[in-house]
Amino acid sequence: MIVGSIRENLTLEKRVSLTPETGKNLIGLGLKVCIEKDYASHLGVKDSQYKEIGVEIKSSSKEVLEKSNLLLKVNCPSENEISILKENSILIGMFNPSKNRDQINKIMNDKKIKIFSLEMLPRITRAQSMDVLSSQSNLAGYRAVVDCVAQFEKAVPMMMTAAGTVPAAKVLVIGAGVAGLQAIATAKRLGAIVSATDVRAASKEQVESLGGKFLTVEQSEDMETAGGYAKETSEDYKKKQAEMMKEALKKNDIVICTALIPGKPAPRILTEDLVKLMKPGSIVYDLAAENGGNSAFSEAGKINIVDGIKVIGVKSLMNNLPLTASNLYAKNLFSFIRNLYSKEKKDFNINLEDEIIEKSLIKKEL
Repeated sequence: MIVGSIRENLTLEKRVSLTPETGKNLIGLGLKVCIEKDYASHLGVKDSQYKEIGVEIKSSSKEVLEKSNLLLKVNCPSENEISILKENSILIGMFNPSKNRDQINKIMNDKKIKIFSLEMLPRITRAQSMDVLSSQSNLAGYRAVVDCVAQFEKAVPMMMTAAGTVPAAKVLVIGAGVAGLQAIATAKRLGAIVSATDVRAASKEQVESLGGKFLTVEQSEDMETAGGYAKETSEDYKKKQAEMMKEALKKNDIVICTALIPGKPAPRILTEDLVKLMKPGSIVYDLAAENGGNSAFSEAGKINIVDGIKVIGVKSLMNNLPLTASNLYAKNLFSFIRNLYSKEKKDFNINLEDEIIEKSLIKKEL
């Protein structure tokens, strides 16, 4: 059985799905592995590093696509790639089914390919090593703070000097999932005063364990799904949340937005009026911009200045940390394949009684 991977469109995506380390591990399972020429050269990883551990180097992406029984990708294949994919093969990656419905349906219907989209993995202990959302979100939370500090035109930690005391910057994190918690931890390490809010009451303890202050919205409803994700809030909750935000936004210098609802547009938490309550020189950094944004004025890939407030809409953030992101992503993929592949049968075992496989497999037309 052959596992293959091709270069992504580098104008959009710099991550790769296969590293020399994970290539070696896949070969150790008894699989053959192939990649196209110059697969990770943009990351400073030479073809020779793959070749010396047994990975075959093909001259073109077409050759890889035609031969692979299982193809590893970061993003959904292009129209041209879909036309070359081997029939009855397996495709694994992060395919954002709600956004790429047409491509996914075409792959399933025309090519009879089994598609695993790893954003759909269940949040269970056994799936932690495969959790692509967590590994990439951790990096996103870290990078968000680094980018904000670079854009913020003041010192972040409190400084006592002969000329006087410089107060610490105040950072508010909206959404205390994996990205939000990493943002809290990073901002605290840099000396900021950090607060955070989340619709899930269970996140209060996590925020406080990292040294952040948890801002609570009074509620009676349970805002957490059985899978551990946030769910859409009621209109009553949104009104209470807006009132709480009014006071918080007046006090904070940096707001980092990380709130997402799986399979739906990002919740709009900061209205135009709320953003304008912030002081000139403040920053709103919207990690959810590509999914519609948590904040008014945020556009993916743009910095909009509103009344002196920088509203930064994030786009393709992992392209700023492609090597680290690739290393983590490739390990997630290897863990998934190790669970999927049967050494005894020398084949991929799509056992729908396995919750990991059943939940991440796209089983019907979208």
